[in-house]
Amino acid sequence: MIGYVMVGSSNLSRSAGFYGAILAPLGLMEVERTEDYVGYAENLDQSEIEFYVTLPFNQEPATSGNGSMVAIKAKSKKAVDAFHETAVKNGGLDAGAPGPRPEDGEIYYAYIRDCDGNKICAYCDR
Repeated sequence: MIGYVMVGSSNLSRSAGFYGAILAPLGLMEVERTEDYVGYAENLDQSEIEFYVTLPFNQEPATSGNGSMVAIKAKSKKAVDAFHETAVKNGGLDAGAPGPRPEDGEIYYAYIRDCDGNKICAYCDR
């Protein structure tokens, strides 16, 4: 049902490096880059882009939405852990360490904030 997701960036070069690193453990790679956006997909087919990082079209500063979050399904707990660790090592902020939620739940989550404040989650079934 969802075609793709976009998050805003105030520094596309910085964001491209950050997202290239944190999306790799989740199986997404950069497949397209322009002066305005970077697109990521599971394969090299540009028509399969699922995630974009973009400079805002209106040329105003990028902002994160209050209550907005992007969640990306991972194949394993190891991938969720790698996503979180890589994000924090590359300038992202910990917004919820990897673990099940609720504590006895069956879903394993990790949350980060990118350099522009966008909240991104990786999760998988335990």
